[in-house]
Amino acid sequence: MKRTINKALSAIYFFCTAPLLAAEYEPPRTQSGKPDLQGYWTNASLTKMERDPNYAEYGLVFPSNLVPKLTADHPQVVRQQTDDNQAWKELPDGSDLARGRGYNAFWVDPGQNFAVVKGEVRTSMVTYPNNGLIPYSEEGRKLRRENRAKYSGILSDQVTMGTDGPEGRALGERCLIGMGSTGGPPITNVRYNNLYQIIQTDEYIALHIEMAHDIRIIPITTEHRRTNMTPWFGDSIGHWDGDTLVVETKGLHPLHGERHYVAALSEQAKVIERFTRHSNEQILYEFEVVDPIYYEEPWQGEMSFNASNLPIYEYACHEGNYGLIGILAGARQLEQED
Repeated sequence: MKRTINKALSAIYFFCTAPLLAAEYEPPRTQSGKPDLQGYWTNASLTKMERDPNYAEYGLVFPSNLVPKLTADHPQVVRQQTDDNQAWKELPDGSDLARGRGYNAFWVDPGQNFAVVKGEVRTSMVTYPNNGLIPYSEEGRKLRRENRAKYSGILSDQVTMGTDGPEGRALGERCLIGMGSTGGPPITNVRYNNLYQIIQTDEYIALHIEMAHDIRIIPITTEHRRTNMTPWFGDSIGHWDGDTLVVETKGLHPLHGERHYVAALSEQAKVIERFTRHSNEQILYEFEVVDPIYYEEPWQGEMSFNASNLPIYEYACHEGNYGLIGILAGARQLEQED
């Protein structure tokens, strides 16, 4: 009973707080009077979807007096300061064979600070359950293990799957959609390329995602499409709840469940996203995930989109995508050796 009450209160909070927050701030508006969400935004931060066990004692919000030290001690910040990115014109001396590796600190840009949401420095994007962890069901955990095995191509020390052709590789590897859940739903940050552009008309909202050249076009309507189409990001429709844009997504592509990085979704899933202009420099992003296959109960989260003065350049994913070629070529070599 207590858990049911907590879930009910959490749902009430989720659906009621955004309009209240909007009432405290007068956002810029379009000619038709709707809040203007347009511009370039970033969700880069050290805060991730789930709460790190090292921060469990703090709950959702970091104590303000500990933020400077916890930031300075964060592995990513330490890495940026100590990882040998090879000085300009300096030749390697052979002492570190990993020098020049594809993802040393020079190439990684997840952010240098923890996320600030509604003025609070957050330990996780997940706000419910209160422990900051995604409530996977037993079936959901099983499916995630299977997906990891599939896309790693390795199971029980043998190459088993995922290497017959490009169709067997992960969607991000194939440059079809971004790694992780950059485009959502729900949207989360990743290790680099965390820029977004929002374009808005009275009839549509378009969300341009830096990685990987994805665009979600969301009609402002009350009805989902009446077809069997299953777009990569599902069938999203939007409406305005006061000054908050509410987006409902259903009909997700079946391969969405194979996004094994975070927030896997089945074809039965429904995601509610809420975009509220919190200030001139920030959009509050809230979401709720309902999926009886992957999760034992609905779960919720929040993050911020912060204004950026940087444009989005083309994410030319396939240019120099030697990794995919190498994976498939390596598998063919192993087959010949066998």
